[in-house]
Amino acid sequence: MKAAVIVFPGSNCDRDLAEGFRKAGLDVEMVWHKDTALPSGIDIVGIPGGFSFGDYLRCGAIAANSPICHEVKSHAERGGYVLGICNGFQVLTETKILPGALLRNGGLKYICRTVGLELRENQSIFTRGYEAGETIGIPIAHHDGNYTADDATLDMLEGEGRVAFRYTDNPNGSDRDIAGILSDNRRVLGMMPHPERACDPSQGNEDGARLFANLTSALAEA
Repeated sequence: MKAAVIVFPGSNCDRDLAEGFRKAGLDVEMVWHKDTALPSGIDIVGIPGGFSFGDYLRCGAIAANSPICHEVKSHAERGGYVLGICNGFQVLTETKILPGALLRNGGLKYICRTVGLELRENQSIFTRGYEAGETIGIPIAHHDGNYTADDATLDMLEGEGRVAFRYTDNPNGSDRDIAGILSDNRRVLGMMPHPERACDPSQGNEDGARLFANLTSALAEA
């Protein structure tokens, strides 16, 4: 099983994400944003957190137009798996792979702490090892994590069971406390919290390791 981790100028969680995949048993290839093709045999693409291109324009907007993102979009359209974390979630909305947008935090401040997340569904490859309604602790570290969409989109996400995570105590003003959403085929997950920062006892929390273990077990069965 193979994962590709996309690297942009300003990525700062690419190696953390790669380690999360490796600890779960996946082989990982790092892919530079100027590459025009994904490596062969890739099962899942990871788009890491950070500040791609310095967060100029809108967060993720320049990265979304990098050559490799055209291939990531094609990979998703073919039914491939994609995980976008923090800045990666912003990139997924900028490429229109996922709906909505990530705006400046409601308090206009950068936030870095562990928050509570409620699992809203457990039918996707990412969440099936959790219990629906379970609360886990995952770190956040963002300035523009306020998930926003129109009411029709929010109603659609909720009605189709595509809200993967909600904040138990909303830190950034996100509409309906949304912390992570799924694509319509549930093969793409975008989330602002960082599960790769909760994968080892040395990090004080292993709640995120289960997400990566879920991926491995599901891919092994595919």
